[in-house]
Amino acid sequence: MKEIRLDSPLNGQLIELKDVKDPAFASGAMGKGAAVKNPDGKVYSPVDGTVTVLFGTKHAIGIHADDGADILIHVGIDTVNLGGKYFDAKIAQGDTVKKGQLLLEFDPKGIQSEGYDTTTPVLVTNAFDYDKITVALGDKEITTVTAEPEEDKAETAEAPAAKVAEPEEDYSNLPKEERVAKLIWKYVGGRDNVRSAEHCATRLRLIINDKSKLDAKAIENIDGVKGQFFAAAQYQIILGTGFVDKVYDAFTAGTDLAGASNNKAEAYAQMSMAQKISRTLGDVFVPIIPVLVATGLFMGLRGACLSMGVQFSDNVLRMSQILTDTAFAFLPALVCWSTTKRFGGTPVIGIVLGLMLVAPQLPNAYAIAAGEAQPIMMNFLGIEVPVVGYQGSVLPALVLGIFAAKLQKWLKTFIPDVIDLIVTPFLTLFISMILGLLIVGPIMHWIELAVFGAVQTFLALPYGIGGFVVGGIHQVIVVFGVHHVFNALEVQLLATTGVDPFNAIITGAIIAQGGAAAAVAARTKNKKKRALYVSSIVPAFLGITEPVIFGINLRLMKPFLYALVGGACAGGIAGFLHLAGTGMGITVLPGTLLYLDHLPQYILVNVVGFAVAFALTFTLFNPEKEDEA
Repeated sequence: MKEIRLDSPLNGQLIELKDVKDPAFASGAMGKGAAVKNPDGKVYSPVDGTVTVLFGTKHAIGIHADDGADILIHVGIDTVNLGGKYFDAKIAQGDTVKKGQLLLEFDPKGIQSEGYDTTTPVLVTNAFDYDKITVALGDKEITTVTAEPEEDKAETAEAPAAKVAEPEEDYSNLPKEERVAKLIWKYVGGRDNVRSAEHCATRLRLIINDKSKLDAKAIENIDGVKGQFFAAAQYQIILGTGFVDKVYDAFTAGTDLAGASNNKAEAYAQMSMAQKISRTLGDVFVPIIPVLVATGLFMGLRGACLSMGVQFSDNVLRMSQILTDTAFAFLPALVCWSTTKRFGGTPVIGIVLGLMLVAPQLPNAYAIAAGEAQPIMMNFLGIEVPVVGYQGSVLPALVLGIFAAKLQKWLKTFIPDVIDLIVTPFLTLFISMILGLLIVGPIMHWIELAVFGAVQTFLALPYGIGGFVVGGIHQVIVVFGVHHVFNALEVQLLATTGVDPFNAIITGAIIAQGGAAAAVAARTKNKKKRALYVSSIVPAFLGITEPVIFGINLRLMKPFLYALVGGACAGGIAGFLHLAGTGMGITVLPGTLLYLDHLPQYILVNVVGFAVAFALTFTLFNPEKEDEA
């Protein structure tokens, strides 16, 4: 048995590939190995060998080991978009390196501040040359068995031509990379259908003009293509390290695509207005979600203790309230900071503006709601305007952050550099404060109350109707990439009511996708395919559905539809039971921490979602017939 054992090239938390939030890595399509979560910022060579790949963006390194293994170290997810920012390579492509030699330094906090995940896959890309691959970090080891069962080899040997698309033209005399490039051009809809092209360490990334001209199944069946999917408005074709460079060069030869455009900007330009709004809200709220998740966990633990009759002293209770209430008391500061940063303003100006919205000199919003305080009435242009604090509000801070960032940029266009440091922040803060407290705040707060009041009413419809509808359509919204719009909804629900019923509804929709995929795996006879399916299913139990949606359910369609039914049933039960979490951002197994005081109901919702989707798919869908249809 041929085995390979690697010491992790990074320090951090060793995790399995299936837990990586990227379908190409999580499915094992790019190779086998493990990943390092929360790496410390230094990459060392795990082997003696030669650097075969080092991107100009420095985010990925390929090494051919002296013993024959091909190693890929890919720092972060989609970090190619950073263009090399935060990365400092200590070696060059073609260098000979020794085990333990420093290859790369990077800034994890800087990368995360741009909204990117720093989880780093460590892969053996020629994995099927080995029966067992082990990656070790400290006392932890992760081992992957890659040997293909003999019966599966026989199955694949019976019909070897079934996997490879047969082109009408004869490309057999061309080098492999040229043949793959020409076939991609053929099935992607021709040169007029590709707006821009770029590549990362493993994937060709295209912006497509008309998706209807695309033959995705034919592309996936090209010999040399390891997978394909749409993500962030990009069509990504998985080709593998080294080979992707050659295919990209052949693909762009004779065109003006190479280096012609920024795919990130092109992807944004390709989005619908709803997708742009969703992406913007995601960029704003994703950085503050970890704080709200932690706050929700504290609330859940306290609620569980109280429900079990645990008594707290006044001081302990006060300390717990500091943990659970601070983030929401100063929520406008968090939102305004993130918004100002997202739109190119100075983040500290956003923090100060957000704090102005909850300044102690203003009547507290919660006290006003309880009838314990009254708004300050100010005369503005002959109109009496109520001035209040905006504790727990989202929209006023969001709009004010956008305005402040735009105002600051405009002021910088004509204020001389010699006084810019003093005058620009002063005018930005002064104008934004007046506007926020007297105009934007009152208007946005009124709109906020109306919108979220309507949402709460819908979710509280009798017999769980609201939950049934939301649970049924949530994963469709995920597919269209506009689900980040719900971040603002969940933040507002938590800020105003202290609980999040939306989280309870969507957890059933998420586990239902895993249930449908599990049924597909259960009915698949080919053990190699089944193993690949299972590796995509596991992340669904952790709240990540992209691998099962794009890798299994949506490709086969019927399992996706049956999963929607399971999600609707689970959402209806959650709505009927008025189930709500004490936080947001985590679902399914991790989400149990938000429901410690309502655990039986939460388990019921997840079981129903999984069971309905699994039963429908297992009974009504035959992957052996329809996978190749």
